[in-house]
Amino acid sequence: MIAFIDEHRGEYGVEPICKVLPIAPSTYYDHLAKQADPTLRSDRAKRDAELCAEIERVFIANFKVYGVRKVWRQMRREGFDIARCTVARLMKEMGLEGVIRGKKTRTTIPDKAQPCPLDKVNRHFRVPAPDMLWVSDFTYVATWQGFVYVAFVIDAFARRIVGWRVSRTPHAGFVLDALEQAVHQRQPGSGLVHHSDRGSQYLSIKYTERLAEAGIEPSVGSVGDSYDNALAETINGLFKAEVIHRRGPWRSFDAVEYATLEWVDWFNNRRLLEPIGSIPPAEAEANYYAALETEAMAA
Repeated sequence: MIAFIDEHRGEYGVEPICKVLPIAPSTYYDHLAKQADPTLRSDRAKRDAELCAEIERVFIANFKVYGVRKVWRQMRREGFDIARCTVARLMKEMGLEGVIRGKKTRTTIPDKAQPCPLDKVNRHFRVPAPDMLWVSDFTYVATWQGFVYVAFVIDAFARRIVGWRVSRTPHAGFVLDALEQAVHQRQPGSGLVHHSDRGSQYLSIKYTERLAEAGIEPSVGSVGDSYDNALAETINGLFKAEVIHRRGPWRSFDAVEYATLEWVDWFNNRRLLEPIGSIPPAEAEANYYAALETEAMAA
């Protein structure tokens, strides 16, 4: 109503409009006075204005994908004494809302001619330590120059992305590049299991040989069953919802590659993940190693 009066007051006048609308002229003028002098606002209005600025900052700093719950958790982590319902109310007033994941797209193309390892994970993606289980998958992105493919390797302990690659073609080499990055970055020891679906890229001779060279045990789920590779499917879904669907259309390969780089850095180091305690993956791993060090010193 205030906006309507502001828009039409020059043509009709404030009092005539207020006679039609369920609002007193004094209420409108009181609103104008508080706009001109914020010190006249109530304590709640002043605090709401301060919180709105912080909520908007958190929302923008996190790719504009956080909903009420994650904005609230991030603000609590930063020391703000704020109720979740307050965040919900203010985000609604500001027109801010998080992204919602859509339907996943099937990219798996099985190669029945290739020998297939057993499923050693059996849908159990919780592990007690890093570098015990990696899961891999890839997805595609439509651009003005054609399809672009994005592969991820994820450590199941804290859901940290340890390897990724963007490619113009879905050949076996690009998923191998993502694996190479993960191996080089993490230098895993013995006992690591690598789980994927039955896509031909992951069953290729070069990929299988590289797993063997690194001492990584292969594990493969079934065809077209998202539950058998649910963790990797979840990361793919977040990537599509938080980057691809929200920021498209995409012009080129380079645009997708740079956006993926930005998102992976944010995802690993700043994004709050509820399954690991609403903290970022890097923090979860750091907490694990800090606890190990404390136990070693105590012993």
